[in-house]
Amino acid sequence: MWLSELGVLAKARLAALLLALPLAGCFQPLYGEAVHPGLTADLRAIAIAPIKDRIGHYLGEDLAAELNGTGETVEPKYRLTVTVTIASGTPTVTSQQQIANAATVTAYANFTITPAGGGTAMMTGSAVTSAVYDRTEDRFANLRAQRDTEIRLAKSLAHEISLRLAALLSEKK
Repeated sequence: MWLSELGVLAKARLAALLLALPLAGCFQPLYGEAVHPGLTADLRAIAIAPIKDRIGHYLGEDLAAELNGTGETVEPKYRLTVTVTIASGTPTVTSQQQIANAATVTAYANFTITPAGGGTAMMTGSAVTSAVYDRTEDRFANLRAQRDTEIRLAKSLAHEISLRLAALLSEKK
């Protein structure tokens, strides 16, 4: 009775949902615990060395959340060292006022993971990301926009680095 009251679009959506339902349990995270037992514990056991500058603070916090989102203290097996540099450019300038109306900020992160007790590097890599923000004549607004951009860059770098570390540690299993 209720099926005859549905429109054509609603019937199509219902059919697609019913066809997809058996596949719901088939998808697993790429670097999940089911596929790589012990990987989550290894990621939590990465100690992050302090990173310089304001973006380094943001990056360190985001890496801690990506690698050990539980916040539990674990005996470190690995040590992650990261250095970050930032470059900023203003590709566009307004013709009337001769000031930049946008800025592109690029962050470069070089990282090395070593065993906690010392030894040779298990992996050395780099990650790069860029973001754009609008500039105005208000100096405070520009500073706040630049800081927000650094926060976005740090989050992107943390995600990139954590994926590479997960790939490295999943190969060890």
